[in-house]
Amino acid sequence: MAVDDRMFTIGQLAHRAGLPVRTIRFWSDEGLLPPTVRSAGGHRLYDAAAVARLELLRTLRELGIGLEPARAILDRQATVTEVAAAHVRALDAEIRALRLHRAVLRSITRRGGTTEELRLVNDLARLSARERQRIIDDFVAEVFAGLPGDAPGAGLADAMRALPAELPDEPTDAEVDAWVELATLVQDPAFRRRVREMAVAGASGDQPPPEPLPSVEPAREAVAAGIAPDSPAGREVLDRIVDPACSDADRRALAARLATFTDQRVERYWQLVGVLRRQPPFPAAVPAMEWLIAALRARPEAPAAG
Repeated sequence: MAVDDRMFTIGQLAHRAGLPVRTIRFWSDEGLLPPTVRSAGGHRLYDAAAVARLELLRTLRELGIGLEPARAILDRQATVTEVAAAHVRALDAEIRALRLHRAVLRSITRRGGTTEELRLVNDLARLSARERQRIIDDFVAEVFAGLPGDAPGAGLADAMRALPAELPDEPTDAEVDAWVELATLVQDPAFRRRVREMAVAGASGDQPPPEPLPSVEPAREAVAAGIAPDSPAGREVLDRIVDPACSDADRRALAARLATFTDQRVERYWQLVGVLRRQPPFPAAVPAMEWLIAALRARPEAPAAG
C-alpha cells in the first residue's frame, strides 16, 4: 500500500515494477531514480512521476541501453531516437565481433596445432581493418621501395595493396583461413625478398616480364599426364608452345625470364586475395610454368625420324 495517495516506498515501487529492491536502490544511488522526498525516518519515497521514470528506465535497460545513455535520455539531454540509433550501431559491431569470434574458433578447431599457433590465428583474425591494411601497406612499401612509379609493372604495387578493408560481416572458414595465411605470408622476410626481386627485375628493363606465350595449356596437360620435361615426349610438347626454330640462347633467355617471374608463393598470394575478394578461384599456373622452364633448359634431342 502507498504511504499516502501519492508516494511509494522503495519496496512498493519494486513490487509495482516487478524489479528487485536492490536494483531500484542501485539506480537511485546512481542518481538515475532520485527519491521524490524522504520520510521522517529517512526512507526514500517516490511519486507518480518517479514511477513513470522507472518504467522508462527499465525499458531502456531491457533493450541493453547503458546507464549513461539512459541517464541522458531521462535527463532529456538526448532523444530516445538518438540513443537507439547509437545502440543499434553498437549492437551491429558486437554482432559482427561475435560472428568473427565464432569463425576464429572454428578455424582453431580445424587447425589444432600448438598454443603459439592458436594465439597467432586468434590475433591475426581479430586485427582491425586499419591494422590489416597496415600489414599489407608495410609489405608493399618495402617490396617496391625506390622503384619508379612509371616503371613496367609498377601497377602491381597498387594491385597488391588493394585488399578488402574489412572481413565480411560473417566470414566463411575459408576467408578467415585466407586472411591468416596471407598475413603470415607477407610478413615472411623470404617472401618479401622474392617479391622484391621480381619487382626490381620488372622495373629495370634488363629482364622484363616475358611476352605472353601462345599457350601454356600443353604444359599443363603434360604435367597432368606425367610427361617429363626432358623426355622426347616433352620435346614434342615444347614444340607446340615455342617455335622449334628458336635458338638455344633464346630458349635459355626465355627460361631465365620465366623463372624470374614464376613463384608458387606469389601465386598463392593472388589465390588468397581472390578468396578475400570473393572472386572465382583460378587454376594454378606455376606447375605448368615450372615444367616449361625445365623443358626449355633441357632441350632434349628431337625424336629420330622413323
